[in-house]
Amino acid sequence: MVAELTRRPRLPRQSGADGGRRYGAPWILMYHSVAEEEEDPYLLTVSPERFAAQMRWLAARGWRGVSMRELLAARAAGRRERLVGLTFDDGYADFARHVVPVLSTYGFTATAYVVAGRLGGDNGWDVEGPRKALLTVDQVRELAASGWEIGSHGVSHVALPGVPAELLRAEVRDSRTTLEQLVGGRVGGFCYPYGDVDEPATRAVEEAGYDYAVAIRHSTLAGRFALPRCYVGDRDGAWRLRAKRGRHGLRDVMTELRRRGAAR
Repeated sequence: MVAELTRRPRLPRQSGADGGRRYGAPWILMYHSVAEEEEDPYLLTVSPERFAAQMRWLAARGWRGVSMRELLAARAAGRRERLVGLTFDDGYADFARHVVPVLSTYGFTATAYVVAGRLGGDNGWDVEGPRKALLTVDQVRELAASGWEIGSHGVSHVALPGVPAELLRAEVRDSRTTLEQLVGGRVGGFCYPYGDVDEPATRAVEEAGYDYAVAIRHSTLAGRFALPRCYVGDRDGAWRLRAKRGRHGLRDVMTELRRRGAAR
C-alpha cells in the first residue's frame, strides 16, 4: 500500500541532509520522458541508455534517488543521508516501461506527477513535439500500490499564473481529489505545469491541503510550495551533473541572501 505522510514535514532552514550546506535546499532532479525519440524540440526526453548511466553515476557517488515524499520525510527527521529527489513531470507511459526497472535495480524511488484529466491520453499541450502516451488509470493505480509516489500536475496541464481564481482552485483541488480516489490514499505533492508559479498559485496549493509543491527555478517564492529543481536532459553526463549540483548549491545561497536583504 502507499505510504502516507500524516503530517506535513518541516523543512529546516539549515540543511542536515546534504553534507552540511548551511542554506542547502534539497537537490531535486527534474525529468519528463525517458524514451528513444528522434524529435525532441522541447528537450524533455532522455534516452533509456543515458538515464541508466545517470542513475549509475548517482549510485557510484553515494547518492540515493528517492521520491519527494521520502526526501522531505528524511529531512524532517534530521537524517543525513545523501538523498536526491527524482521527479518525473507529465506522467508519460514510458515511466513504467523505462524508469521503474532502472530505479528498482538501485533501490531508488521517485515521484511521478500526472495530469489527472488526461490519464490514458497524450501530451496534446506540446503542439510542436511528438505525441507521447500518458500513463493510464490502471497504470497509475498499480504504481501507487507498488509504493511509487503519485503527485498532481493539475487537471489539464495549464499554466496557473494569471488564471481566474475559480479555475486555479479547480486545477489544484480537483486534481488532488481525483487522484486520491484513484490511488486510494493521500496525494501530498503538486507540480506546477511548465514550472510556472506565482504567489496566488502557491496559496491555492497550500489551501488545497498539499504537503509541498515543486517548481523549476530558484526565486523569492522558493520554499515548501515552490521547491526549485534541477533540469536534466539527454546531454547530461557525469561532468554536467557534477556542475549542476554545484550551481544548485550556489543558487541556494544567493536566493537566501536576496530573501534576507528584502526582509531588512
